[in-house]
Amino acid sequence: MAIESDVVVIGGGLAGATAALSAAREGAHVHLISANESTLRQASGLIDARGYPDPDADLDGDRRVSAPGPLVDPFAGIEDLPENHPYRVAGADALREGLALFDDAVGDLYRGGHTDRNALVATTSGRAKPTARYPRSMAPGVVSDERPMLLVGFEAATDFDASLAAERLSAAGVPFDVVGTTIAFPGEYRADAAVTRLAHALERDECVGSAHGENEGQGRTTRQRLADRIRPHLGDAERVGLPAMLGDARVEEVRADLSERLDAPVFEVPTGPPSLPGIRLADRLFAALDEAGVSMTTGMPVVDFESTGGADGDRIDRVIIDRNGAQIPYAAEQFVLATGGLVGKGLDSDRERAREAVFDCYVPQPDDRMQWSKAGAFADHAFARFGVEPDGAMRPLDAEGVPEFENLRAAGGVVGGADVAREQSASGVSLATGLVAGRTAAEEA
Repeated sequence: MAIESDVVVIGGGLAGATAALSAAREGAHVHLISANESTLRQASGLIDARGYPDPDADLDGDRRVSAPGPLVDPFAGIEDLPENHPYRVAGADALREGLALFDDAVGDLYRGGHTDRNALVATTSGRAKPTARYPRSMAPGVVSDERPMLLVGFEAATDFDASLAAERLSAAGVPFDVVGTTIAFPGEYRADAAVTRLAHALERDECVGSAHGENEGQGRTTRQRLADRIRPHLGDAERVGLPAMLGDARVEEVRADLSERLDAPVFEVPTGPPSLPGIRLADRLFAALDEAGVSMTTGMPVVDFESTGGADGDRIDRVIIDRNGAQIPYAAEQFVLATGGLVGKGLDSDRERAREAVFDCYVPQPDDRMQWSKAGAFADHAFARFGVEPDGAMRPLDAEGVPEFENLRAAGGVVGGADVAREQSASGVSLATGLVAGRTAAEEA
């Protein structure tokens, strides 16, 4: 017998979480199915709505070569985007409403909701990255702040060269002095110790000299020793940036303690996976889903589905998940597909074509595979815009423009029409399309 819900959401990333929360807040009983742990746990934690305009297009549609700078206002020019861009499809207000839903779900964990303007956040590569929302732990590191900055890397964290990052920020013309240094993380930890292990040492403020978690108060602790090692490098710096590993659930406690010891605000610099800010965001969003009454199944993929014909097209009756070889059906009135794009495995491809992986929905693409890409890593590649093409209710359309299934919606990276990497709009697209997909699914359930 199938497990029944009003809405089944397939996918546990930002788009899936947004769709599930949106539908639940409309009163629907929602079940979220995720094949793996949320992809949010591997993400930087930054919420990029739209950092750059299309680098190859003027607002009037004429092509140009030079890449324009970052956008101050991520909402500017949305009405001029191509008609199949997810922001145009989801509607003019969808991005703003999606960000509002996000703000409400994450509460004081994030900053940036006070303004429509992008913030510029310093990254480990020495870029000033435009973003619409950023973790509270990164707030003192925004580039619009003119206070002198010290960046501190750790010898064990080789993906953050603090001196190089400082040089690049200075070369980019940031309105403050910035220097970088690298120190050894205090304590006897393995050279290849996991970031999460060092974060826990800071969170528990372990006694230095032991890698086995002795309690704080017994001699000098990790935070005391870390502050001692940073202090000689402070110079004129009035704020200090460290890799994003300042604890897990108690990051604000760690930041406050280090800030007091250094007499300067301490902030986190976003890093690659595994990402502590991404893990914190996933935990907060899934807590919001739990509070909203969303039931969840994680670690089991959707492997098949059953459908029947309907007046407006085929209708999905149930999806099938694989649980250790057992086929478990989940029935619902409405389904939301939020499985990601080519990177997230929501789209699959071979030598002949790209296809949507669960329902085999139509994916517009050049017939000649040689036209999928161009020379240059950052060129205008056709594959970057691959995805299903939905209608205004986010229902994927077939090649004739008819909904593939009357009760299927799509959200996030599986939706085509935008080069989210070059626009830096992946999170915003997930929020906007997830909001509309979840809401329209709940209305029809």
